[in-house]
Amino acid sequence: MLVGAVVGCAVLGGVLVAVPPGPDGPPPAPGPVARAMTAVGAGAPASPPDLHALIGDREAHLRAHPGDVRSWAVLGAAYAERGERTGEARYFPKAEKALRTSLRAKPKGNVEALDALAALANARHDFRTARKWGEASVAAAPKRWTAYPSLIDAYRGLGDYRAARHALARLVRLPSGGAAARARVLTRAALVYRDQGLREDAAAALWDAVALASAPAERADCLVRAGELAWEQGEPAEALRAFEEAVRADPDGHAALAGQGRALAALGRTSAASHAYRSASEKRALPQYAWELGELYESKGLGAKARGQYEATRARLREGAAGGVDSELVAGLFEADHGDPGSAVRRLRGEWERHPSVAVADALGWALHRAGKDEEALVLATKATDKEHGGEVRSAPYAYHRGMIERELELEGPARRHLEEALRISPYFSPLGVPAAKKALGALGSV
Repeated sequence: MLVGAVVGCAVLGGVLVAVPPGPDGPPPAPGPVARAMTAVGAGAPASPPDLHALIGDREAHLRAHPGDVRSWAVLGAAYAERGERTGEARYFPKAEKALRTSLRAKPKGNVEALDALAALANARHDFRTARKWGEASVAAAPKRWTAYPSLIDAYRGLGDYRAARHALARLVRLPSGGAAARARVLTRAALVYRDQGLREDAAAALWDAVALASAPAERADCLVRAGELAWEQGEPAEALRAFEEAVRADPDGHAALAGQGRALAALGRTSAASHAYRSASEKRALPQYAWELGELYESKGLGAKARGQYEATRARLREGAAGGVDSELVAGLFEADHGDPGSAVRRLRGEWERHPSVAVADALGWALHRAGKDEEALVLATKATDKEHGGEVRSAPYAYHRGMIERELELEGPARRHLEEALRISPYFSPLGVPAAKKALGALGSV
């Protein structure tokens, strides 16, 4: 583990020092540097103010002690987490430089740097590189639990769901320390269960993780994941409650605000949804947030506002690419619906070669449909939705895409079945897709 759990510590000159309980009671609570080091060391979320304090502390320490291998690893991990938390991709190259400095100084057994490099690659959506670093960390210390969550994320991003399940099976057998560590294990278990279509198991694991998480940022992260799962299941009111609780736990959390926007829009509260999306974008300018707000505006006939958000989406995609983020999946889906479908197909073919996940199969299939290549599109859409091809996730957008492709191919029975399935899974999955699905079903003669 990068840094163990900090209990009863003080920070003196940038160094953690154990402080025994005094005669008048327990030692003071850890400060922002200690809190951030604990979170970063376990790969858990940390608040932006705590990350800022940790980065300043390690930068100052390394100016005086440039040969401190572990501090380079801590600094790199903190840069990566800050880039992930704030959407400032400029921190990713800084993270890579710091981590490679640590690894050059200690090329063998430097599991702290290896773990952080895997997490950085996942943040950039470079899942092949994340797998490489994650497997190297596990090989160096197979009984050390902290490498496994990033490795599971990498396998999922590559569409290797069997490897993700095997890694989870190894992870749950390892001692993982305190409650916060167990919460992190449970969140990864929930993601693997979701991929298998085991939604009830996934929800139970996430709410167990919420109960275990104590730090505000960690608790908010678990709540956001619970809210996202409820949203996918077509339960916007339950999702909204989870997102609202996440915002109360961590007001800096952008994902909870964006989740609120999604749920509020589904509940017909358009003005509040727009405000939530804008607040999320102020905290982290993800292209998805502008895209979703643009589609909400478009669904309400606000074309000029929608176009403004679509331009913001493109600008944010360019900013991410400048920081080394692979956003081809998001860019391809966006271009398929709001730009050049031919460009979307080219982008997503490359992404399919790199990361053949269910999500990329769905996106490429949809782009091919939008480009008029429906027979090839159906092959990919089938991979995304058939269990025998690994498509065990119950996803309304995936079912909708497959149904629309089948309708174009005049496969009326399958088209009706999949469009009805999409609306059954979630009648709120998209402000533009839901009306299109209902219109298509009407044309097919379905009630």
